[in-house]
Amino acid sequence: QVQLVESGGGLVQAGGSLRLSCQVSAVTFTSLAIGWFRSSPGKEREFVAAISGRGGRINYADSVKGRFTVSRDNTENTAYLQMDSVKPEDTAVYYCAAEISGWPQTTVHEYDYWGRGTQVTVSS
Repeated sequence: QVQLVESGGGLVQAGGSLRLSCQVSAVTFTSLAIGWFRSSPGKEREFVAAISGRGGRINYADSVKGRFTVSRDNTENTAYLQMDSVKPEDTAVYYCAAEISGWPQTTVHEYDYWGRGTQVTVSS
């Protein structure tokens, strides 16, 4: 059983920064790819970023490339999403998810386990 818990969400002004954390309870954390997704009212859950099990492969959505950075600490079973230069359109509930093949997939249906999400609100 894999459990994921997001933290670090909150209210931030446009242009500011926020770091989200995803704590994962899993014996084989390094075998899991971790993805970040977001969901806002009226929109489908969308891909943000993903990192492979050992961190060697990373994917980003075009909308966040150059502003967000995904990383992981395999000694702490934790993944991170550093959000810089945030925009009002980044406002959403952010979810982390685990994918058992270890490949940083970019679609919702590829992920096997999900956290409950953390709210990020960017004010203009």
